[in-house]
Amino acid sequence: MPRQNSQKQCFLPLLCFTVWLAGQANASLGDRQPEFRSCVADCISANCGEDGLSIPLHNRLFFWTCPSECDYTCQHITTNVRLARDPPYLEPILQYHGKWPFHRFLGMQEPASVLFSLFNFLAHTYGIEKIKQYIPASYGLRKWYLGFGYFGLVSWTFSMLFHTRDFSLTEKLDYFAAGASVMYGLYYAPIRIFRLDRPDAVNGKTGTVVRFWTALCLTLYLAHVGYLTFGRFDYTYNMAANVAVGAVSNVLWTWFSIQRYRKVGRLWAAWPGLIVAWITLAMSLELFDFPPWWGMVDAHALWHLGTVGPTIWWYNFLIKDAQEDMQSARLKA
Repeated sequence: MPRQNSQKQCFLPLLCFTVWLAGQANASLGDRQPEFRSCVADCISANCGEDGLSIPLHNRLFFWTCPSECDYTCQHITTNVRLARDPPYLEPILQYHGKWPFHRFLGMQEPASVLFSLFNFLAHTYGIEKIKQYIPASYGLRKWYLGFGYFGLVSWTFSMLFHTRDFSLTEKLDYFAAGASVMYGLYYAPIRIFRLDRPDAVNGKTGTVVRFWTALCLTLYLAHVGYLTFGRFDYTYNMAANVAVGAVSNVLWTWFSIQRYRKVGRLWAAWPGLIVAWITLAMSLELFDFPPWWGMVDAHALWHLGTVGPTIWWYNFLIKDAQEDMQSARLKA
């Protein structure tokens, strides 16, 4: 019991700090600096008339306009001025509009995050193909595992769009898709852990439980999206909701790993707990945000990179678990 209390004491400050960090994400010192505002105003006044800036095609394809070009250019001008001061500030690089002053690549606003989101997309593509190849359609959990993959594909697609160009629409689509993926993770966890896919031959109660659980998760997700859409887009609440849902999923899979390992005595049975630990460590990078290396790779991008390996590992676990389950069923038959 003392050990459990200690774990809770460690988790709660982490949760609170994560929520606090989310609330600070949209407050930026950079775009409130007089020199930045003056630079943008002067640039727009001088360059955004009828004979304004000539914007390259690859930037225009991603909806870069003259004012946004001025904003981007002034971010780097004011950042370079701050870095050149002697002595430099202790924290010389500031954020603008909630983001670091990234260097674009082919019109992409955050190229490293786009690339690492693509890696995650490909990891889910790999996993879906492996499930189709190694788990037969007759296996009860196959459709739930494929659902996990498809939700992952949608989530990382919108992540790529958002990091390519940060607009209100792409931001909301990214957050809503990520929330759906997190909620689906909680949704299918008890279906596997408690084998809710197996119908009760006597009274069909298991099917009723699945329908109720489906309706509950769907209702909670729609209420979440509805509040953010028709209420107010609350970054702190959104982060808190995702952390809470993810934490419940992590606890379930960790408990499952311990029980499964005790039962079969094989290392693969503990994989979910190890994967959860890996992902938690990757997410913790968000707590230690820093100015981007080479103007492109920040803590958020590294978090995306850090989830690629465990995603592939997770699909390997699902396949191994299904194969062991089917083999056990054949032996009992």
